[in-house]
Amino acid sequence: MTNTTQDIQKVGAQLPPAAKYRSFPTIALKDRTWPDNQITKAPIWCSVDLRDGNQALAIPMSVTEKLEMFQLLCEIGFKQIEIGFPSASQIEFDFCRRLIEENRIPDDVSVQVLVQCREELIRRTFEALEGAKQAIVHIYNSTNPAQRRIVFGMSREQIKGIAVNAAQLVRELADAHPETQWTMEYSPESFVLTELDFSLEVCEAVAAIWKPTPDNKIILNLPTTVESSTPNVHADQIEWFCRNLTNRENAIISLHTHNDRGTGVATTELALMAGAERVEGTLFGNGERTGNLDIVTVALNMYSQGVESNLDFSDLPRVREIYERTTRMDVHSRHPYAGDLTFTAFSGSHQDAINKGFAAQQEDAFWEVPYLPIDPKDVGRDYEKIVRYNSQSGKGGAAFILEQFYGFDLPKAMRIEFGKIMNAFADREGREIAFQEIFDQFESEYLNNTRPLELDSFRSSEREQGVKIAARIRKNGESIELVGNGNGPIAAFVNALQNAGIDNFSFKAYAEHSLQSGAGAQAAAYIEIEQEGRTFWGAAIDASIERASIKALLSAINRSMAKG
Repeated sequence: MTNTTQDIQKVGAQLPPAAKYRSFPTIALKDRTWPDNQITKAPIWCSVDLRDGNQALAIPMSVTEKLEMFQLLCEIGFKQIEIGFPSASQIEFDFCRRLIEENRIPDDVSVQVLVQCREELIRRTFEALEGAKQAIVHIYNSTNPAQRRIVFGMSREQIKGIAVNAAQLVRELADAHPETQWTMEYSPESFVLTELDFSLEVCEAVAAIWKPTPDNKIILNLPTTVESSTPNVHADQIEWFCRNLTNRENAIISLHTHNDRGTGVATTELALMAGAERVEGTLFGNGERTGNLDIVTVALNMYSQGVESNLDFSDLPRVREIYERTTRMDVHSRHPYAGDLTFTAFSGSHQDAINKGFAAQQEDAFWEVPYLPIDPKDVGRDYEKIVRYNSQSGKGGAAFILEQFYGFDLPKAMRIEFGKIMNAFADREGREIAFQEIFDQFESEYLNNTRPLELDSFRSSEREQGVKIAARIRKNGESIELVGNGNGPIAAFVNALQNAGIDNFSFKAYAEHSLQSGAGAQAAAYIEIEQEGRTFWGAAIDASIERASIKALLSAINRSMAKG
């Protein structure tokens, strides 16, 4: 073990864990206005997938993969795309050149490049951008006290000088290439950890050199390079900055949030309420450490509030597929909109509410399906995976699946009975149950339950006093002739069974419906009987509703005999 490693391990060793840290200071902004604001329009979006997202990958994207990602970002609707750090490596430089020379950049898209405030890197960056129709040059330098003291050993004035000198060089090089429409962007890196007055001082010094106007604004990007406070504190920082910036109308205030505290989305949303107009982030939050802002989530959060995001995520599964393939990263199954389980309910009460919500939802009404913040169809998701079944699911889930995918609309009381059957099955299996398995259990328990009694033949005739039936059933293979009378076919068949000595039950309830339309339509029938204080349901299907009803009654009797 080296001395350096030992020294690192000794840091804070004499302090209890909590004493190593201190709370983040709040901002003296007693008349803050942002808490009363709402997000009513989309910000300017800038994807940094090809820079922040790419540099955070264990295996960076190949040029082919970068080209596919760039094309995807354009299709989604990004008008500003940070394509890399062309002065950092030849691959980054060559990718920039290929986009320009092969005319791959749409006329309404600006490519953005990042560069440190160092002369040789800035000159190399402008070489990479030669011939671009429009481009954003994004320069930055560290400004926070810890880095000024520990990393650079510089005063505030010296740090500001780095930014000013870089801004002057950028201005000169941009003026030397008027064929390109230039936009200038500056970031006081670690803005969130920098004194507000100093961040403002440096930004205004840079702006004084670039001389922005309302028609050619400067982008002032204020990063939470390492997320360090609760989101409300960052919103205060943004509102303070917006209030105190000279010539606010000449600037676009941009956000670049990370997710170290797990609140990157909330930090961005509150900062937009506080006056920011632009957002830098990545698809699904890819980026250094815990990641950058997840643009998919923020954009679809807006969409769920009736605000047009100007980004197209109507085929989110395709976006996810390209992202996962090109980055070799996985989208979490609980991702707010794109995860495999995002729109899935295992809970029985949730399943029941979703089922009822779909039944009540009108096409021209506001979306109000419980537990589903947006319509899954809006992002290209299928309804099939909304309800999934395991031992935690109740009667609602099994009934929903039978109704939605197999056409069986079970009576309410029968849903309870079948739900218990399915829960017992799921407990035994100890895993998620497939839809086909649910139908197989229903079929085995009800539809194919022909032992000991099975219908062989049945005919009925109406008479003045009611209905007369003649039927033949098999009991464990033995043929039994039945004759009975009643006010309807079911009552007549019950009478016929009683005449044959099968009389230890009473008829309780009946329901029926058509399974499908057209010439090949079948009817489904459900019958409930009572035997010694216990109730049993039976179910059957047949092209004849009369036969379906009789078979359902036999199904119920067979179940009562098996469980008696």
